[in-house]
Amino acid sequence: MRTTPSTLGLAVAALLFLTFIQAPPSWAASSKQELKIQQKQERIDLMARETMQRLFKAKPQAKELYDTAYGYAVFDNLKLAFGFSGGGGNGVAIDTKTGKKTYMKMGTAGVGLGLGGQKYQVVFLFQNKAAFDNFVNKGWSADAGAKAAAGKSGVNAKTGFTNGIAIYQFTDKGLMAAADIAGTKYWKNDKLND
Repeated sequence: MRTTPSTLGLAVAALLFLTFIQAPPSWAASSKQELKIQQKQERIDLMARETMQRLFKAKPQAKELYDTAYGYAVFDNLKLAFGFSGGGGNGVAIDTKTGKKTYMKMGTAGVGLGLGGQKYQVVFLFQNKAAFDNFVNKGWSADAGAKAAAGKSGVNAKTGFTNGIAIYQFTDKGLMAAADIAGTKYWKNDKLND
């Protein structure tokens, strides 16, 4: 059988097409991954904007504190309890001076009575660059002292920073009087940052 340039061209095109379907080139996979990352970042950004709006509406004094803050962070978390409790979520820390965003993760674990799940958001306001940078670059573990610090900045208290941080926590029922984030760890999300 004799091949002509046109049949040879069709055969090569068909072979390339089949190869592309079976194993897309790395740039196609990379582009798809970048789109997923961008979509996740956009969902986190939307959650952060909506949570900050809820905070300012529920506690107008928080807006005054926000206006003086060096930066802030907002996290969305789901906590499950079945004798043991655990949870995780995502968030973003924003340097209000530069607008730079650092996407982060959070995780929590504990032991105690309980059955079910709870979705909540946590907002951190940072008084200065040192408090913000320490949280973002070194990560942060909330110990039992975090509850007390949050309580001083809660719903019924005066607005103010404790150790350079003010903490607010929302559930589906609204702003909690005292944030309970003990046993929670925060760290950078390497997959979502450049």
